[in-house]
Amino acid sequence: MRGAGGDKLPTTLLRPLPLTATALLLAAALEGCGAGSLLPPGPASGSLRQMVSSAAAESRVPSRLAYAMMQAESNGNPRAVSRAGALGLMQLLPTTARAYGVGDPLDPWENVIGGTRYLHDLLVRYHGNVKLAVAAYNAGPAAVDRYHGVPPFRETRGYVSRVLSVYGP
Repeated sequence: MRGAGGDKLPTTLLRPLPLTATALLLAAALEGCGAGSLLPPGPASGSLRQMVSSAAAESRVPSRLAYAMMQAESNGNPRAVSRAGALGLMQLLPTTARAYGVGDPLDPWENVIGGTRYLHDLLVRYHGNVKLAVAAYNAGPAAVDRYHGVPPFRETRGYVSRVLSVYGP
């Protein structure tokens, strides 16, 4: 893994995760019936950095990138709620949380594992291009696709800049 300024990640990191369409359908079916999350249990204890590192390793994304995004999204506040309704450490929208099997978006482990899995999928979608994946996490893949790059939104450009400066070369 080299610099963050649009450099690509090694393709070995970008293999599909075992979370299949069947698992997502099952998660949707179980939602609301008290079955809880389909995500693996998180680390028993430790720091926020350790939790993000564990989730990043499980999701096969760079730990420093996941941590930089968590800092930019919520500044480490697991109870953060945005004006748009995004929740938790990785600021997952409810639809994204459901798509990634997150039963409780305010549970720190569930939120971070869901966010890192989403990040993994964006890195796959954008062929390891970190800058585009980070922009898509913030503005949505449709905006990145429409503008064929980082959208011209001030918020998204600032977000990408903050994340990449923390992620570093």
